[in-house]
Amino acid sequence: MFQNLPPEQQQALLEQFGLAGDGADEGAEGAEGRSGADGAGTRSPQAGVPDDLQSALKSVKELAEKDLIRGGDTVLLDLQLPDDDEPDEARPLAAGAALIRQRTLAGNPYKLDKLGQLRMPGLSNPIPLAGLTAKEATERLLLEPALAGLDVKVTLLGLEPIGIDALKPFGYGVFARVPTTFAPVDDIPVPPEYAIGPGDTVKVQLIGNVKGNYSLVVGRDGEIRFPELGPVTVAGMPFNELRKLIEETVAEQMIGTRAVVGLGSLRSLRVLVTGEAQKPGSFTISGLSTMTNALLASGGPTLDGSLRTIQLKRNGRTVASLDLYDLLLRGDSRNDARILSGDVLFIPPVGPTAGVTGEIRRPAIYEFKGDATAGDLVALGGGLRPEAAPQLAVIERIDPREGRVLVNVDLGTDAGRNTRLRSGDILRIDAVRPTMRDTVTLAGHVYRPGATQFRVGSRLTDLIPGVEDLRPNADLNYVLIRRESSPDRQVVALSADLAAAWRAPSSAANPVLNPRDQVFVFDLEADRAVQLAPLLADLKRQSTSASPTQVVNVDGSVRQPGAYPLEAGMRVSDLVRAGGSLDEAALAASAELARYEVVNGEARRTAMVPIDLAAALAGDPAADLELQSFDLLTIKRVPDWGEREIITIEGEVLYPGRYAIQRGETLAQVIQRAGGLTDLAFAEGVVFTRRELREREARQIAALADRLEKDLATIAVQNSRAAPTAVQSGTQSLTIGQSLLTELRNAEPVGRLAIDLPSLMADAGSSVDILLKDEDRLLVPRRSQEVTVLGEVQTVTSHLYQPELARNDYVNLSGGTTQKADRSRIYVVQASGRVVAGSGSRWFRNDGSLIRPGDTIVVPVDTERLPPLPLWSAVTSIIYNLAISVA
Repeated sequence: MFQNLPPEQQQALLEQFGLAGDGADEGAEGAEGRSGADGAGTRSPQAGVPDDLQSALKSVKELAEKDLIRGGDTVLLDLQLPDDDEPDEARPLAAGAALIRQRTLAGNPYKLDKLGQLRMPGLSNPIPLAGLTAKEATERLLLEPALAGLDVKVTLLGLEPIGIDALKPFGYGVFARVPTTFAPVDDIPVPPEYAIGPGDTVKVQLIGNVKGNYSLVVGRDGEIRFPELGPVTVAGMPFNELRKLIEETVAEQMIGTRAVVGLGSLRSLRVLVTGEAQKPGSFTISGLSTMTNALLASGGPTLDGSLRTIQLKRNGRTVASLDLYDLLLRGDSRNDARILSGDVLFIPPVGPTAGVTGEIRRPAIYEFKGDATAGDLVALGGGLRPEAAPQLAVIERIDPREGRVLVNVDLGTDAGRNTRLRSGDILRIDAVRPTMRDTVTLAGHVYRPGATQFRVGSRLTDLIPGVEDLRPNADLNYVLIRRESSPDRQVVALSADLAAAWRAPSSAANPVLNPRDQVFVFDLEADRAVQLAPLLADLKRQSTSASPTQVVNVDGSVRQPGAYPLEAGMRVSDLVRAGGSLDEAALAASAELARYEVVNGEARRTAMVPIDLAAALAGDPAADLELQSFDLLTIKRVPDWGEREIITIEGEVLYPGRYAIQRGETLAQVIQRAGGLTDLAFAEGVVFTRRELREREARQIAALADRLEKDLATIAVQNSRAAPTAVQSGTQSLTIGQSLLTELRNAEPVGRLAIDLPSLMADAGSSVDILLKDEDRLLVPRRSQEVTVLGEVQTVTSHLYQPELARNDYVNLSGGTTQKADRSRIYVVQASGRVVAGSGSRWFRNDGSLIRPGDTIVVPVDTERLPPLPLWSAVTSIIYNLAISVA
């Protein structure tokens, strides 16, 4: 677009982007091609366009072409049936569309051919998609009659080609980034054989009797006009002969004067590039240019042009032939001949080609001359990689009669390397197998896991010579070996007692290893399921009805219960050893073995077999039964075994502290063990807390807070829609509700159980006595003489207990109730934690007998006077009661 603009618009555009320069004036000329004296177009890539703008234009072009579908691309097709119900007459069409959809989705993803055509199952003709975007391709498929009744979507997958598809012709990348000028610099030394021609500048400096500096331009007649000497014919003369001629002439005709001869600016040459060039045409280049300079000027050969037989023609005869492989692969530029004005550079079509891929240092498609072999192709590719398997190489060949064929080639032999190539061959060199041969692998709880060399006759202790090779806490009694049997590579498992192997290295306890054995060492404390999972999966995959999965299980009081591989001749004691041995709670007297058998191929029967575990572990064959597939060994636990349970007693007991409790022990019994209560103990106000109750309170408070938060959200919505007169009431509700919610979220559960300790101590062991649990806590305070008043009173405080004062008297001592108080629902929280409330006239009798030392009088807020919120009453009560319990 830039090149097609008028010069003034080009200049304005360049100035707008800050790119205006000398080249802007040449923009229009560069767009149409420059014309020389002979009328031939002289073309330069993006002539007159500055480098920065060229780069920007190239980026825009690449971005625009990035999402276009091309040959060889991969697309994903999504076909869906319409959601609306089809009429009865369209049912056959819908059934056919469903079949096409099913077959199309099964073939995803689709790779287009080289022409960009899509071949779909059920369609006889391919659909061309090349040059379209994914959206345009979707519109194109919607017009296909065979896809009528389907919603089509095309997705272009940006997959990078791999393998053969990723091969590119070698050498053409050197012309990918062509500079804007290709004339060599003028300050390099001129070679002696450089041929002088019209336009060259000869510089002569005279030293001696006659002094002077002359710049003599070779005219069109091939002569230079030297002062004092006259015309001298120099055209076609090599530079070294020109220098000798001038020096000798000056010395003969100008006595006492010596000449120093050099070259100034050189002439420009015109060369015509034809054939398979990116931009064929006539180019003006420097007089020192060679064939490669002319190639760069023309953008290099196309992918259909040869890199190996580029010809330089002069007066109709071929005077030089350039093989770019010599230059690119070996740096040999001897055949890079210099160009004379009027020469023609001809790029013939590419010759026979063959590709090499896989484990080669330089995978690509190479052009070869004459007869070439597989060895020649490997040499062009830089040789094989160390991972290559030369004996596994194959040639993919297109045979005129048989189509695509494969030819095995052993590149490790002379015959294989001398295999003749055909044009279009692809030599694929695979890598060696990733598995190691004749190795033994050590894994698990060791310091140096990995593969080691296998030696015939080596044993387990050769692989693990001592305990220094194991990490701390390794299981020495159960080391598992995964083995592949020959020749079918069926997986079997066997275990070993490493401690016994160290004690008797020559015995059967130290198994002989086989190639490809994998040895696993386990941690006594870590879960073994992750390490065992691959082996158990292998055993399951190779199981059949005649040979069920070789897996057994152990559960109960072992260190590592779970599934383990069944070994040949495995017994109960071996399974206990696999499970990390018995734990401290195991009942060593007996165990139970559940055995599953299929009876007559019709039903599965479960049999329970009692096991004398002590005898089995002692080696009694009668008790140490041989295991079968799917056996489950259950190790029983010692009755009443568990962690010790502790109760904490604090305060006014004779011996406060932490006490271990027995199963079924009660609170009264432990208090007696603690020496009983002191004479200052306030038995009516003891605080008994329990962990389970604290956790339950926390869950209930969280649930109540969530409900309150939802109610506040509802009020906020209603407030936004309410009339202006109701907004103030709703805002007040939100303010109070948010305050209550914050207090509720910050409330700490106590887990208090209200108890009557005097009655409990008087009737120890009765139904009112409390069965203790772990982490129970009893706090016995000193005798209390206070009565506390909380809630909606003028001053929240405590008062000295006076028997003659009643409930209302204590409230009056706190200044009386506030306007927000609910006087009809005043209640008393006794020191024991029980709540005493009343209603009707009896409550207002001001009965003083209800108040005891340590009691708390709570005056709640009148929730009915505030905007309605169902949970306010419950929330305020919980907050008050928690505050009392914490106090």
